[in-house]
This record gives sequence, structure tokens and C-alpha cells, in this order.
Amino acid sequence: MSFDGLGLSPELLRAVSEEGYTEPTPVQAAAIPVVLEGRDVLAGAQTGTGKTAAFVLPVIQTLHATRRDPAAARHPIRVLVVVPTRELCIQVEESVRTYGKHRPIRSATVYGGVGFGPQVSKLRAGPEIVVATPGRLLDHVSQRTIDLSHVEVLILDEADRLLDMGFIRDIRRIIDLLPKQRQNLLFSATFSDDVRQLADGLLHDPAKIQVTPRNTTAELIDQLVIPVDRERKRDLVRELVALGRVKQALVFTRTKHGANRLAENLGKDGIKAAAIHGNKSQNQRVKALDDFKAGRVDILVATDVAARGLDIEQLPHVINYELPMVPEDYVHRIGRTGRAGVDGQAISLVCVDEKPLLQEIQQLLRKAIPTETIAGFEPDRSIRPEPIRLRSTPAERAEQAARRAAAGGGGGRGRGGRPGAGRPSAAGAYGSGPSRHATPARRGDDAFVAGPSRPDGGTGNAAPRGGAAPRHGAGPRRSGRGRPPGTPGTGFGNQPVARGRGPATERTSPYGRPAGNGRPAGNGRPGGPSHGRPTGGGHAQSGHASSGHPSGGHGGTSHGQPRALPGERINRLG
Repeated sequence: MSFDGLGLSPELLRAVSEEGYTEPTPVQAAAIPVVLEGRDVLAGAQTGTGKTAAFVLPVIQTLHATRRDPAAARHPIRVLVVVPTRELCIQVEESVRTYGKHRPIRSATVYGGVGFGPQVSKLRAGPEIVVATPGRLLDHVSQRTIDLSHVEVLILDEADRLLDMGFIRDIRRIIDLLPKQRQNLLFSATFSDDVRQLADGLLHDPAKIQVTPRNTTAELIDQLVIPVDRERKRDLVRELVALGRVKQALVFTRTKHGANRLAENLGKDGIKAAAIHGNKSQNQRVKALDDFKAGRVDILVATDVAARGLDIEQLPHVINYELPMVPEDYVHRIGRTGRAGVDGQAISLVCVDEKPLLQEIQQLLRKAIPTETIAGFEPDRSIRPEPIRLRSTPAERAEQAARRAAAGGGGGRGRGGRPGAGRPSAAGAYGSGPSRHATPARRGDDAFVAGPSRPDGGTGNAAPRGGAAPRHGAGPRRSGRGRPPGTPGTGFGNQPVARGRGPATERTSPYGRPAGNGRPAGNGRPGGPSHGRPTGGGHAQSGHASSGHPSGGHGGTSHGQPRALPGERINRLG
């Protein structure tokens, strides 16, 4: 079948032809006709099989065909595309401009980590298609800079990743803001039970499209496992590059600090490498990706935040420097290669600690992955497995703080707060607000799961042994919306944390019992007065959840965290 038989307009067919495509992929051939009919769609296909064009092409045609006033200078937002990451947001909007170049349609992107004002200007210009990440979209809703009352089509792209990152509540809030009568399209690389539950409540009599078996990888990807000791992985990557087996690769680590450290060490080895993850600014991420695509960088080290939305043509290799904690993430990672009909290879460096993770991945794929041992890197059988560490050590966090301070702190904005306040935020890290409902298995190096909340506003979690977490960023600190430092009721824990036995753990809260986990009462100083009132919690209910700054404290070393419900995930962005 060719694109000519799908019912697309001549302008769209011309744009597709100019991009070098002659035949639609299976998901495109199945989805385009039913989207043009106006039906709801539940579509699943492997990463890299053309899901974006499967909804962009028919949506552009529908908008032109049903436009009420073609001569109007401004149009309402008629199509809303919700995606999990900034990179995917940019990629989808570029596809809109690429396929609509012969019949242009105004579009805009809305994502965190960049200035708020330019996005407001674009929204005021009247785009008909808006591609957004959930957190920043709700920021615009709260600031009344976006009107979603005329949306005719809602598209959830990479729905499984949206749920993995904890955006289910945000998605439900967004859905409540939309008209009841609309077309809904849900696209996903995998169909978990959570995705199906979301689809059941969102879609009405959908056309179900599943072009490949659930949780499978593309046939064009050659998968390989290389056993190696945990301390020799970096040396093995250097050896693979030296042998010419890897010339350009996207390398995945579990943590942001691990990505930075690996990129820096490879640079010392003479390999051109760069890191991309949630703590990087948008400009840094764009530059690293552009350098990688242009060949100025040979190794791009990334965390799972980059596993979606990175569309790199003819990427030859993906290396799992560390296996993901969730088997489905393996499918998304290696899906960056083997795209658009081009072969690719996925190499996983597996140490003794990761054997259970490898078993889970093979169970998910329902097949064994071939194994190869590299001469000189045979695993030492005497090494015992160790628990996999998902969080930074105090020394690593101090190093991160020093690096951010040297860079001048962060930009972005907190959710529900004032735009452009010049402090890091959850929206700045993930491009779409905090991941608040992720499971413990998905915790990263700068994340923790809050324990049961206490009446004094604490979470029950303590910082690492040795005292308060280091202060992050640079510049003066603010304790909230106009409150002086240390004022109770700011929604942030403003006490330094001590752990262990001794006097610090015996202090009591204003309610006459231990403050929990050795957390002394006070307003930023060990032993400081609490003024007889509980601290924290003031903004927890008001939506002021910017986590980029501590709420006061005179000592300057307290690293505050927003209050969280039990089990909720907070990103430590400091």
C-alpha cells in the first residue's frame, strides 16, 4: 500500500514524498483512515515505527477541512497533544510544521525549562495545534494564559511513559478542562494495565490498533549482552570505541550524576562525549543533541528521561551502561536505534548485580538475549552481588551542588508559582512538572519517596548521615510567596536533618513527641526555636510546589523539600 490510498490530500502527500517516504508503516496504514473518520483510537506500536505521522497527518487534514473561518487571523486551540518530555514535544511540533508546510497550520509548544513569556506570546497568536507537557500546560492554565474550551481532538502520545512518570493526576485535570465532545487518540509503545485502564475511561468505542505483539522490540535491532565487572564498564566502553565496534552511540545510565561522571571520564580518555538529562538546561540539552547529530560528539550519555522523544536518524548503537530498573524501559531505550528501516545494535553491559534485571528483561521479551565475552574483560567470579544504589551519595550531591553553583544556579519556574523566578523547578527538570506517583522502582539519583507525613509538616525522610544536605544553586534564597525566611506554613521543611543516636534525635516536636528520624525542630538552625507552631504545610494545599529552593533557615545549609503525601515522589532538583 502507498500513502495515496489512505485518503490524504495532495499537499500532505507531496510533503510526505519530499521527506523520502513512499509506503506507510503498519501503524500509519491502520491509524490514518480511522482518525480521518473521526473515531477514537487506541494504538500500540514499537518505538520508531512512525506513530507521530500516524496522527499528525490526518489531524492536519481534518483541521483544514473543518475550519469555520479560514480567513481569520486567530483560531482557537483545536488540537491538544500531551507528551511526557521536552524532546518529544519539540519533535512532534516539528512534524506538524514539516508535514503542513504546503498548507501551513499554526502550532505551538508548551514545556518547562524555558521562559514563560515567549510561550504566552505564541499562545496569544492563536495556534490551532498545541503540543505540551503536563506540568507546564497546567502552569498556563493556572495563569489563565491558555484556553482549552474549544479543543476538538486530544492526543496522548507515549501514554505509557506519561503514566510511568506519574502524570495520571495531571492528565485527569487536563481532561476535566476539555469539552466533553471530542475525539481522543491514545498512542503508546507498550500496553500496561494502567494504560488500558486509562483508555477505558477516556476512549469511546475506539479502533484498537496493535501492529506488533505487546512489549516486543523491532526486528532490525541486534541485541547483545556483554558480561563485565561493575568497575570495568567504563574501560569496556573505551575498548569498544578503540576496536571500532562502536563509532557513535547513545549510552544510558540510571542516574544524572552517573551520566555526568561517565561523560567527563570518557572525555578524559579522548572520546568526544556529552551528557543529557533532566538537570541540564534546555539550551544545554539542545546543544548536546545537535552536536551528537552533527557528529561533533561520538557518545551521548543519557538518563531515561531521554528514552522518549530522541529521534536520531541512522543511530547505529545504543549501549545500556546500566540496565534499567523497570524492564519496559529497556524496550524504550533500545528503540532509539533500528528506526526507519535502518539496522541498529543494542549492547548491554551487565555486571553481577544486574543479573536479576536481565532475567526480568528476557522474561518480558520472551526470549534470551545473545551473550558475548570480550577478551580481557572476563567477569571475576569471586565478586559478590551488591544492592543497586539508586541515589547519590552525600559526596556526589555535594559535587552536583558545586557544579550548579559554578554554573550560576537554575532557571525555570515552580508549578503554581511565579513564572521566571530564576530558581530550579520540577518542571525545569523533567520538562513537565514533578513526577509524583512513580513507584519506588523508578526512583532516580535525585529522588526519594516520602514517608508518612507528620503533624509538623515533615515527611519522615532524613537526609544522608552527616547532617543537612548541602545547599544547591546560587544567589539569595526565598522562603515562599513574600514570607520571611523561617516563617512556618510555607509548605517546605526548613529544618536541617540529623540522623543517628544522641541529643539531636531526642528533640521533640511542638506536639510533644520526637520530631522523627532525628529531625530537630527549628527554623534552619540546629536547636533553633520553632516558635511553638508546626512548620511546613502552608502551600501544600495551595498548589505552590516549586521544589527549587528551601524555605528559609539562617544557617544556609538546609535543603528544603516540598511536603508530599505518603508514597509520593519528589524530585530533588536543588
